[in-house]
Amino acid sequence: MDNKALTLGERLGVTVHISPLRYRLESLARAFPLGKNEVLEDWLVRVANARGARIVTAATPSPHGRNIPSVRELPDEELAVALVQLQCLDRPQMLRLAAQIVSRGNIDLPRLILAARRERVERIFAELARQALRVSPSHPLWESLQAAFGNAPSLREPLLHWTRIAQPVMKSGRCNAERWELVA
Repeated sequence: MDNKALTLGERLGVTVHISPLRYRLESLARAFPLGKNEVLEDWLVRVANARGARIVTAATPSPHGRNIPSVRELPDEELAVALVQLQCLDRPQMLRLAAQIVSRGNIDLPRLILAARRERVERIFAELARQALRVSPSHPLWESLQAAFGNAPSLREPLLHWTRIAQPVMKSGRCNAERWELVA
């Protein structure tokens, strides 16, 4: 048996396409190196962390003073899509970062939808939207993504549990959560 790491697409039983975005990401990772011998997925996590997404952090901190691609070079919409690409190693924590980027609400929805369709990750965003709307049923971006991708076929494997993109809000002096909110 091969010890090769599974990709998200392999776990979900979904075929992947040749991605121009992936080639551009690899080029950006070479132009803005953040660590030695990192795979692209590690680099994406570090970029997301540098832009304020902290629900998951890189295993080792990035050296201070390192440049990352500007939002013009790699918009947050494309970063969110890159984190959920089917070609990525199967690391559910990356899905959590993408969800946090969307939950913050600072994205251009049409641009995200276009990038998701180009990269064929509509099913991933449809499932993330279903999970996010369990926590925040009236979140405008997640509602719009559900409307855009809600007809996408469901996945054969669970993507992740809704609690992985949310945080509990504790009632003062109590040990149980009063409610949950999306990590933004």
